Amino acid sequence: MAAYIVRRILYVIPILFGITVITFILFNMLMGDPATRFAGKHATKEQVEVVRAELGLDKPLPIQYINYVKQIATFDYGRSWSTKQKVSTMVADGFGPTLCVTVVPFVASIIFCVGLALIAAYYRGTIFDKGIVITCLGLMSISSVVYVVVLPNWLAFQAGLFPISGWDPSWTDRWQYLILPWIILFVLSLGPTILFYRSVIMDEAFQDYVRTARAKGVSSQGVFLRHILKNAMIPIITMVVIEIPFLITGSVLIENFFGIPGIGGLVFKALNESDFPVIKATTVMMSIAYMVFNLISDVLYSVVDPRIKLS
Repeated sequence: MAAYIVRRILYVIPILFGITVITFILFNMLMGDPATRFAGKHATKEQVEVVRAELGLDKPLPIQYINYVKQIATFDYGRSWSTKQKVSTMVADGFGPTLCVTVVPFVASIIFCVGLALIAAYYRGTIFDKGIVITCLGLMSISSVVYVVVLPNWLAFQAGLFPISGWDPSWTDRWQYLILPWIILFVLSLGPTILFYRSVIMDEAFQDYVRTARAKGVSSQGVFLRHILKNAMIPIITMVVIEIPFLITGSVLIENFFGIPGIGGLVFKALNESDFPVIKATTVMMSIAYMVFNLISDVLYSVVDPRIKLS
């Protein structure tokens, strides 16, 4: 496994090189002159040239690219064009609130959806199973914007159970602002996640090894828990791991709506203000996160199913 991990890390190098080249071309060559954008609309030519020198844009493109790679390696993306703060500091400050918003509903939805999907597959074809499927389809047919608008109106504005929006940096008082976003994110994940898990479990339920286990006298509960669920974990792990990078980047809509100072809100503000250093930093971070968690998922495959050989 150690040799496999080393090889996969080596495979990541050309992919990371391609990502850096593409983002460099997009943000430094195809999106206009960054110095002009940073200096502002009313800046003189002399002021633009000063900004260009400060940003290192007066150097040849190969030197600019090398400096860009150094920024990625040192996690120093310069300063935000809108706030003049260091981008690395802004991103680091947003990690805590973002993880507070996303981790709890993510873990809760995995546990709840796997359990409910397993029960629905066990009672497949019954009224309970059909009710689960219809409910999930109904949840999926409603736009996420409706949940973000309607649930706060019911639970916060009308019932007064939670604050409508806000944030408290202290660990003791921030939870009152997190419960409502948790509920919304949890409800948003139910429909597609339960249907996916149910479909995966149902596919395994008709495999030959299931019939063999039943022929040997294994109970239905034992077949589902010890055989079907274990073999269904590979696509489930894939889905879970793919979603983990979104926990890091946060929920743009939720964080912006509830005024939570996480990375999602940071990205939303950067997009509105064309703050390229922030957009560039989060783009590269998301790409690296995907590569890292894809490697983790491959390693987990062999842990769940020893028949899978890492090569």
